[in-house]
Amino acid sequence: MDGHEFLAERFEENRSRLKAVAYRMLGSTSEAEDAVQEAWIRLSRSDDRVIENLGGWLTTVVGRVCLDMLRSRRSRREEPLGTGAPEEHVAGPDLGDRPGTDPEQQALMADSVGLAMLVVLETLDPAERLAFVLHDMFAVPFDEIAGVVGRTPAATRQLASRARRRVQGVDPVPDPDLTRKREVVAAFLAAARDGDFDALVAVLDPDVVVRSDVGADGVGAPAPVRGADPVARQAMMFAPFARSAQQALVDGEPAVISTREGRRFSVLIFTVARGKVVEMSVINDPARLPGLDLTVLND
Repeated sequence: MDGHEFLAERFEENRSRLKAVAYRMLGSTSEAEDAVQEAWIRLSRSDDRVIENLGGWLTTVVGRVCLDMLRSRRSRREEPLGTGAPEEHVAGPDLGDRPGTDPEQQALMADSVGLAMLVVLETLDPAERLAFVLHDMFAVPFDEIAGVVGRTPAATRQLASRARRRVQGVDPVPDPDLTRKREVVAAFLAAARDGDFDALVAVLDPDVVVRSDVGADGVGAPAPVRGADPVARQAMMFAPFARSAQQALVDGEPAVISTREGRRFSVLIFTVARGKVVEMSVINDPARLPGLDLTVLND
């Protein structure tokens, strides 16, 4: 058996689970098949020798593919599921084993949550949907999901929580701290614009961390920057762009959009706790920026 055949065999071992992930994300068997096929194409073009956990790698790739498909679907303003001629319903693929759940309970959970997901498709943000499906249905850790949606683990946990409330038919409770969070981000932005190092340090948590996004191949991301002083020094270099930056919301979280020659080139998403910036996620991948669900705010 040559290397390609061995890789194909290993992929087939994961196909059922990948199709389950894609089906629960997309609500369509045909689109799920397309997403799984795209995962195989990306795997066949990659160096599998550097992939330590093939199952996790494939789940991440399928998640990214589904996220792109959902965002494309939203941008085209397609009709929601349940209108027009609906696709024939077929039972969802086998979800595989989940710890602590017997097969009967697992099947009931899969069907009920899958149908609920179809119903709330048009009210669930793509990132929320992915976080909910991967974590609640497939037990993928938030640390791994964060890399798919380009958010911090804490922010990804919030995405899944909001999605869970919607699936359960409970309206999300407005975050009473959002105004305060925006004030903290505004203070950060003002300090960056003024090049005020002390003011930057004052608004940052001592253990703040800045993470940058990765491309579709999962490589090339700079190491995280940790600590108030290093992050403040990095923000000082951001000053020329901060003057034209705008505040925004990305998936309901405060963010700052930077532009160059009138075009967006970077989005900085903040996680604020206890009146301090504790984490920042930098998204500057040109392929991902157009798909962000963001709302520009007036300063």
